[in-house]
Amino acid sequence: MTTEQKALVAATVSTLRAHGVALTTHFYRRLFEHNPELKNVFNMGNQQNGKQQTALALAVLAYAENIEDPSVLVHAVTKIGHKHVSLDIRPEHYAIVGRHLIASIGEVLGEAATPALLDAWATAYGELAGLMSGLESGLYQNAANQAGGWTGWRPFTVRQKVAESDEITSFYLYPTDGGRVADFQPGQYVSLRLFLPELNLFQPRQYSLSSAPNGAYYRISVKKEAGNPQHPNGMISNYLHDFVAEGGVVELAAPAGDFTLATGKPTPVVLVSGGVGQTPLLSMLEHLVGTDSRREVVWVHGSRNPQVHAFREPVAQLAARHAQVQQHIFYDTLAPGPEQAGHYAGIVDLASLHGGSLLPEADYYICGPAPFIRKQVLDLAALGVPREAVHYEEFGPATLSV
Repeated sequence: MTTEQKALVAATVSTLRAHGVALTTHFYRRLFEHNPELKNVFNMGNQQNGKQQTALALAVLAYAENIEDPSVLVHAVTKIGHKHVSLDIRPEHYAIVGRHLIASIGEVLGEAATPALLDAWATAYGELAGLMSGLESGLYQNAANQAGGWTGWRPFTVRQKVAESDEITSFYLYPTDGGRVADFQPGQYVSLRLFLPELNLFQPRQYSLSSAPNGAYYRISVKKEAGNPQHPNGMISNYLHDFVAEGGVVELAAPAGDFTLATGKPTPVVLVSGGVGQTPLLSMLEHLVGTDSRREVVWVHGSRNPQVHAFREPVAQLAARHAQVQQHIFYDTLAPGPEQAGHYAGIVDLASLHGGSLLPEADYYICGPAPFIRKQVLDLAALGVPREAVHYEEFGPATLSV
C-alpha cells in the first residue's frame, strides 16, 4: 500500500468506531443475498444475535487503526486463521467476501466513499487476504500431513453419548471410515457440521476437545443452550442433545485453535473455568496427569450448583490420585451441611486463593463467558501476575478485549 492509501484507510477509523456494526450488518445482508450458499459456512445463530457483525466490525476497526503496522495484530490474525481452517475457508472465499465488503463500504458511506478511498480499502483487503491465505495454507498442510490428518469435512460416528450433568453431554466421536484420528494440542477444538432441516442448511459449530489426545476418538462435551426471548435456543447444541443418538453421524473438520497448553514448559499450571468453559482445560488436565508431568496443577472451577457441574467426580478422583493436583470449586450457593475442603460459596474469586494456591511463576489458562474471563484477567493483574502468563479463550466470535 502507498502512504496515501494508508492515510485514507486510517482516516476511516472514526467512522468505523461510530458505524462499524451498521457497515458489517449491511455487508452480511448483501453477501447472503448474492451468495446464499455461504449460509452453509457461517453460524446463522451468531448472525441472528448480532455477535458476528460485532466481531467483524471490531476486526475491521483494528485493522484500520493499525494499518501502519499490521504486525501488532499477529495474534488476532492467527486466531482467525485457525477458525477459518476449521470452517474449510479457502482462497476463493476471500474474493467473494472482498467484493461484497468493498461494495458495502461504498453503499454505506455514499458520497464519502470516493474512488480513491475504495481503491485504498480494496488494496488493504487484498494484502490482508493474501496474508490470511498464506497462513491458512500452512495450517491445512500441517493438518493433512500428520498421521490420521485430513482437510475439509470427515464423517464421524457417535459411539457413546454420556450425560455429564443436567446440562452437559459428552459425545465420543470415531471416524466412520475406521481410520485413526490426528493428535491435537490440549486446548484445541473441532468444528462439527450438521444439516438442519428447519433451516435447509448445513451449520457448523466449534466445540473444544474435552479429553487428552488418544489417536482413536475425539470427545466433545456440549452444553444444551436454553433460549430466552432475546436469544433463541442453541440450534446445534439442542439438535445434538435431542436428535443425534448413538450410531448417528456428524461431520468434523480437523482440530484447530491456538489456545493451547505449553506442554514443553516446567512451570506450574492454574486452570480457571466457568461452566462449560472447563472443556478445553479438561483436555489440558488429562494430558498433564496422563503424561506423568511433575508440574503443579491448580484446578479452579465455578458452577451454579452440583447438578449442573459436569465432570465433578472425574476431576475429584484425579486430584485424589495425583498429589500435584489441587482443586477449588465455587458454587453460587453451598448446600447446608458439613464444610467441604476446597469448596466456596459465590463466583470464582482468585484473590481469595492467593497464597498457597496461586503461584506467581505459574501459567494461567482461563475459559468461560466473556464477563467471567474479564474478571479473572483483571483480578490476576491486580495480584501482580504478568500479562504474558495469562492465556484465555472466548467461545464464539471474538468480541472481548481486556
